Amino acid sequence: MKSSRAMHPTRILPLAAGLFMAACAFASQAADNNKVTIENRLAQCQGCHGIPNWKTAYPQVYRVPKLGGQKQDYIIAALKEYKSGERDFPTMRAIAADLTDADIEQLAKYYGSDAVSTAAASAEAK
Repeated sequence: MKSSRAMHPTRILPLAAGLFMAACAFASQAADNNKVTIENRLAQCQGCHGIPNWKTAYPQVYRVPKLGGQKQDYIIAALKEYKSGERDFPTMRAIAADLTDADIEQLAKYYGSDAVSTAAASAEAK
């Protein structure tokens, strides 16, 4: 005896397709929420380099250099050297590892600008 509640195959296919499309839309939205923007990257740099006279304790204690006012070419070279492993500092190597050339250019442009160096100088004066 057949159950009258069994779904016909032509009804299952549209339902499965609808569920698949909803799952894809959700995954796409989640991916958009996890995108790393240049603002995220800048905030990550500021966590150490934006604090006047900040000292780190890993892997050794030293004063973290300020970025504001550095020459753009220097920042680009330094980040590429961290990324390639030429410069050996574990934290910076990890941060630089997934930077694209465009990210590096944007970071260098931001930190090499006069506005940032003026803000950094006024923060240090306080």
